[in-house]
Amino acid sequence: MADDESGGTLRPVSGTPREVETALREWLFAQAEPESLIIRTSGSTGNPKDVLLSRRAVTASAHATHARLGGPGQWLLDLPAQYVAGVQVIARSVLAGERPVVAAEHASLGDAIVAMDGPRRYASLVPTQLHRLAESGQLGALASLDALLVGGAALDPALRARAAEAGVRVVRTYGMSETAGGCVYDGVPLDGVALRIDVERRVWLAGPVLFDGYDGDPEATAEALHDGWLRTSDLGELDADGRLRILGRTDDVVISGGVNIALPRVAEALRRVDGVTDAVAVGVPDPEWGQRVVAVVAGDASLDALRDGVEAADLPRTWAPRRAVFVDAVPLLEHGKVDRRAVQALAENA
Repeated sequence: MADDESGGTLRPVSGTPREVETALREWLFAQAEPESLIIRTSGSTGNPKDVLLSRRAVTASAHATHARLGGPGQWLLDLPAQYVAGVQVIARSVLAGERPVVAAEHASLGDAIVAMDGPRRYASLVPTQLHRLAESGQLGALASLDALLVGGAALDPALRARAAEAGVRVVRTYGMSETAGGCVYDGVPLDGVALRIDVERRVWLAGPVLFDGYDGDPEATAEALHDGWLRTSDLGELDADGRLRILGRTDDVVISGGVNIALPRVAEALRRVDGVTDAVAVGVPDPEWGQRVVAVVAGDASLDALRDGVEAADLPRTWAPRRAVFVDAVPLLEHGKVDRRAVQALAENA
């Protein structure tokens, strides 16, 4: 993260977790206001962008997180250090006066958690990691943590319930690189974060955690930021308790035969079908229907069983996939998010 040759903003975060820790420590405690940190977005839905984050945004996020969870603590790093979730795990530990425990430096997740000696102990995972821990019978290792943040993708309620039964305090997070990480916890914005939903059900966010723009892309910055508000690509609604519920991305709702279909809800239903270990639903062009739903499924189930599973989840039969592609594993990016472009290609070539 050294200054570039022109003396401009910092390079994208890179290096080993310990190298990132050292660089972040210097950046967080620099006497003069440091240059912006550059975080590269995941690129799960398109070309990645370089997000400019001020020290103010990173520290505001970290302090608000600790305030919501019950106090500063030590964090377990089991995420790539160069993306915002990993950066925040390290930054929170550093700001709490603790060294993060790096899972890769230990023989197992359980050993890494045992090595944590902070006054409060936290971890952050993506749903795929939590799912794999559940399938391998390792959820109990997380029960001693004061809280486990789970974000980066939709969290299946059944998986969350399974973790809760194992004694894990799961906190569902929503946010992105542009908000310095998760900024809405269990549907409630962190202190200082404002939330609104427009008439199109698009989610807007504001507060000290917001980014300063996209490096070298003023047009994308102008499209995203409006009078101090971030226009996200997500659709949402507020439940009866005023908590945010994400319905999916703007491109996660397809129209097939005149019917609006929420793809994340279809995928959630598919994952509950016997024999299915993971599933994603996408829309592909169709000359008759406009778009049709195709399921990319890891596991062993028939198309009829998948279609029945959608109906069993109290969703309209018209939402059920018209075709399924079976794979050994749903394609993922290095940080555990679904590789949406790869999934889309599988569906379109089926």
